[in-house]
Formats: sequence, C-alpha cells, structure tokens
Amino acid sequence: MADAAAEGGAAPNEPPDGVPAELFARLAADPLAAHLGISLDEVRPGYARATMTVGPVLLNAVGTAHGGATMALLDVVHAAVSNSHGTVAVAQDVHTEFLAAGRPGDRLVAEGVEVHRTDRTAVYRIEAKAQDDRLVATALARVFRTGRPWSEVPA
Repeated sequence: MADAAAEGGAAPNEPPDGVPAELFARLAADPLAAHLGISLDEVRPGYARATMTVGPVLLNAVGTAHGGATMALLDVVHAAVSNSHGTVAVAQDVHTEFLAAGRPGDRLVAEGVEVHRTDRTAVYRIEAKAQDDRLVATALARVFRTGRPWSEVPA
C-alpha cells in the first residue's frame, strides 16, 4: 500500500483534508487502542493508517506479537477507514491472515484502503507491516453502513 506521508498526507494526529477534525478526534480517542499503544496517524476518505510498537505486554507465550494485539491494530484501522466518509459503519465480517510473526520491538504500521462501497455496505483491505517491510498480517473486512451521519452521534 502507498505511503500516505510520501504522498503529502497529514502529519500524525492531524486530520487530513476531507475528514472533519471532530470525526478524526473521535476515531483517535479509542480507549482500547490507547491501552495497547496504538496511534491513529491518518484518516482521509477511503484510507486510514495506525501504528503500534510490539512491547513486552503485547507478546504471546512464545515471545512474538500476540494475535489479538495485531488484530486490534487491524481493527482500529478498519474502524477508521470505514467511518472516514462521515457515516456510521459497523463491522460485519473481518477475515484475517497472520503471515509473519511480529517481533519484540517491531513498529507495526497498518494501512487500510477502500475496495468497494455502496450506500449500505463497504469492503476494505488492511495490511500490517513491520519496519523492515515484512508483511505481518492482512485482512479483508466488510461493514454495514447505517446511513446515520457521525454528526448526529452524541459525543
């Protein structure tokens, strides 16, 4: 997936063009993401990127990144990209493939892109890579688009 920063994307934690600052702030304020050290770095219509460093509390019994932590990173990106058009979207299905172990100290970068969107559903491809460009996990995710604007959701 393209490196959004190289394409002139927004700096980390700044809302890029086309995504209202209030929506970016709400998507970035995910309590579980904060607990796991996941940072939502960029959201624009049809695209989102987040990062997570694999620290000691994110390791499984064999000393690699816990699948649940990796999946949480993918899910944060899924939530952000699927809500990036300002309409509330809820997950229906996420198919994840774990392709390589995240290692202690790895900085995982997950990017999600829109593959297909209608008024009622949408599909997204999300990839998590380590700093050495090793593909750690990929997901194909589908959402139901409720039709409810985020501006009508109480903060």
